[in-house]
Amino acid sequence: MSQNSFDLTYFEGKIVPANEAKINIQTHAFQYGTAVFGGIRGYYNADKKNLFVFRLPEHCKRLINSTKIMQLQFTKTAEEIQSIILELLQQSKAEQNVYLRPIIYTSSLQLSPRFHDVKADIAIYVLKLDDYLDTQNGLKTMISSWQRFSDNQIPTLSKVSGGYVNSALAKSEAVQNGMDEAIFLDARGFVSEGSAENLFIVRDGVIHTPSIPSSILEGITRRSIIKIANDLGIQVVERDIARSELYIADELFFSGTGVQVAWVKEVDRRTIGNGTIGDVTKKIQSLFFETVKGNEDKYKDWLTAVY
Repeated sequence: MSQNSFDLTYFEGKIVPANEAKINIQTHAFQYGTAVFGGIRGYYNADKKNLFVFRLPEHCKRLINSTKIMQLQFTKTAEEIQSIILELLQQSKAEQNVYLRPIIYTSSLQLSPRFHDVKADIAIYVLKLDDYLDTQNGLKTMISSWQRFSDNQIPTLSKVSGGYVNSALAKSEAVQNGMDEAIFLDARGFVSEGSAENLFIVRDGVIHTPSIPSSILEGITRRSIIKIANDLGIQVVERDIARSELYIADELFFSGTGVQVAWVKEVDRRTIGNGTIGDVTKKIQSLFFETVKGNEDKYKDWLTAVY
């Protein structure tokens, strides 16, 4: 059990001590990566003495959609998963920022890499987590030599465990080259996303972001950023983005459950804009953090209170 783990985990149909949640070495998902997962954040507001889970229904719906895409034999509904998560957080008495990882995995002890006709279960653990990547000082990035897989190879709209080998290769390459994060190109050579983040650029006051056919995950935080930008009167265009456009962008930032909203100051050793956080990014980042902490009434329906 990691140091930042909570003591309780949901495993094999009940909430148990986290150190008792163990799988057999022959577990199908352990052998083949035949699992789908979600990443969900909760933000603790000390003034309101409550923990707010960000877009919980949407995350649970996407998790169930992932099981449909991958043909996982799973019977629980999105609403049932929501209830389990809230009960787990309540029993954990969480009073700090948290990260939840629900995993629906092929739990049978058998050979043959497939999804159909293999029993599946769900496990959920909770971590204490603040920033995954630096959101304040700007990230150094590089274009990965590893290509983002296409939807016809591994479904990109599903968070498939085995597919994250692709992300791990890109992330390691970036960090080992002195960078914070990688940026994928898709099979056509257009910009896709980070190793685990959606990407936005700003040019002449307009936000541009790769569209779904660019082999991106349909990010829930991404969707939220587009809504926030539109509400601020900032145009958002979803389209193909060429690699060289990154170098001449006025601003560039990532979004995602883990990364939240983090600005990028460098791509391939080229400074983005003037090397500081841009006005558009700053506005969106500020409003996003006020929203997830429960301080922005306009988006209060995005939050589920735990207590």
